[in-house]
Amino acid sequence: MFRPLFEHIVTSCSQTNGLWREFEPWELESLRDLLILPMASSQLSTYAALIVGSLCIGYWAGVGSTLPITRSSNLPSSPELLEPVAPENRDDESESEDDIPENDLSKVEPSADEDCKLVLVVRTDLGMTSGKIAAQCSHATLACYKALSKTNPKLLRHWERTGQTKIAVRCASEDELMLLQATAQSLNVCARSIQDAGRTQIAAGSRTVLGVGPAPVRLVNQVTGKLKLL
Repeated sequence: MFRPLFEHIVTSCSQTNGLWREFEPWELESLRDLLILPMASSQLSTYAALIVGSLCIGYWAGVGSTLPITRSSNLPSSPELLEPVAPENRDDESESEDDIPENDLSKVEPSADEDCKLVLVVRTDLGMTSGKIAAQCSHATLACYKALSKTNPKLLRHWERTGQTKIAVRCASEDELMLLQATAQSLNVCARSIQDAGRTQIAAGSRTVLGVGPAPVRLVNQVTGKLKLL
């Protein structure tokens, strides 16, 4: 590829009357062998690839720097579009019954090796589905946890360290549930009943679940020890 071009340039220079002198035949042969012969075909391919790659990179870099930065048309332009959508079928119809007077919850002090537990008493006469029962038990657990976090955090931490035992039992009526709550309060045991708001399966105002504890097992058993597991 370079041999014809080299010979044309050198021959043209030797035939002009400019600044360059004419080349002797042996000089021409030596210069041609010096510049052309060491360049193997693999070297030529490498040099050609490097040149082409450099040209391509430089071209696209120049083109990219001239492109304007545009904003995607899919992004919302109005703040109203960014407002969160309320999830459907959210179970928020229950509230804790906190207005019932009770004794001082801070008086309960478990010993260092004493187990504590939380018992969830579920009314079976309401015909609640499994999902509904799970939601109501969650409400009762949270209500008891919040109550003790304010009045007896030491007892709450003891329950957490001893395994956070939770047991679900059943009762047959609201009257029975209220009696259990009164018994727990007489022992200074935390008791929170959940009163349904009536947006789904249960009539408004119905008490669905009673949370008893967390408290030492010896105290909780005095309230719920005779109830059957759910």
